[in-house]
Amino acid sequence: MRKNRILLLFVISFLFLGSFLSLHASVSNSPRIGVWITVFSPTEILQKTQNVDRLIETCKRSGVTDVYLQIYRANKAYYDSRITDKTFFDSVLASTGQDVLKYLLAEANKNGIKVHAWINLLSLAHNKDASILKKYGREILAIDQYGRPAMPMNGKDELDEYYIRENQLFLEPGDKRVRKYLTFIAAEIIKKYPGFSGLHLDYVRYPAVVPFVPGARFTSHGISYGYSDANTKAFKKAEGLDVKKMAHSRENFLKWDGWRRKQVSTLVKDISKKTRRIKPTLEISCAIVPSVGRTYLTTFQDWTKWLKDKTADYVVIMNYTDDSRLMELQTDSMLLPDFSKKVHIGLGAYLLKNDPEKLEDQLKYLKKVSPVGIVLFSYDDLARNPRLQKFLKDNFM
Repeated sequence: MRKNRILLLFVISFLFLGSFLSLHASVSNSPRIGVWITVFSPTEILQKTQNVDRLIETCKRSGVTDVYLQIYRANKAYYDSRITDKTFFDSVLASTGQDVLKYLLAEANKNGIKVHAWINLLSLAHNKDASILKKYGREILAIDQYGRPAMPMNGKDELDEYYIRENQLFLEPGDKRVRKYLTFIAAEIIKKYPGFSGLHLDYVRYPAVVPFVPGARFTSHGISYGYSDANTKAFKKAEGLDVKKMAHSRENFLKWDGWRRKQVSTLVKDISKKTRRIKPTLEISCAIVPSVGRTYLTTFQDWTKWLKDKTADYVVIMNYTDDSRLMELQTDSMLLPDFSKKVHIGLGAYLLKNDPEKLEDQLKYLKKVSPVGIVLFSYDDLARNPRLQKFLKDNFM
């Protein structure tokens, strides 16, 4: 009889352990679901606590685990900053009498939702009067080999007949003043708002152009950036080469490309190091373009190095397209064997708001390939779409 009891207990324990492991596996295989929330969102998340409450309920109803909240854009702060323009924050504070961001962080943490401070680093958008430009002047802007910023300042010129510039002002990551300033911005956010679970670095890259050139050796027939005086002088000091006069050799071009890549990586490293001193558990993520070649050769985002060096915990691929086959190809190409557990896939829900079946098909594909995270751009397209909320719940919760 005693042997039978022992055998019965063993069987029950085995079944319980199997059920537990099975449950754990199913939970761990479920991707993190995130949403980006822009400062222009009509849902006005940072203006009213009632809107925060709706956000929390929408996230819980849809299985959203991560919120990427834009709080710094175009050198303007949407939080309580002492460094730059915080006009928006002051106006909300005057009308509500409270810091809505602090309320949001408290409610999200209470409900197990991670909030990441989404900051647009090197892009100034169209802000010609940015605080940092008043401080240092336009010499800190990223310029192309013809001395032009990525946004036409005095109308288009003859080259714009052949190349489409990004039409935004960009800061030069190779300028130490720029890196120091942006690192202070990131540190200020985490110091003032320790409730953030993560820091999401966007526009951590050089400007894009259409058509793009794959590396410096093709700049005789295209446009590339990084030619500010501060950056080119630093390159000459480090490598002994004047980028504007050096011999057109593969060796020199590789050095110049590597230099620009290093400047972007140094910015990521500086911010990561500084903010993790403040909050060691902080997750660092970076938004990157959805192409191995373009990130490396054109925007100079050496993202696999960031992951390998652990200056970033993961990257989010901005895989926005209404061409589902392209979405699949880009997803597969970016889920590299050594880094796939650190790659989240971003989908452009805004492009497919009138084609819900196609968006659901893209989500089904991601469910099949099982990335560790999926992020939707943007929250607006989730908040007003009960069908999408239900689909996420039924498929990913």
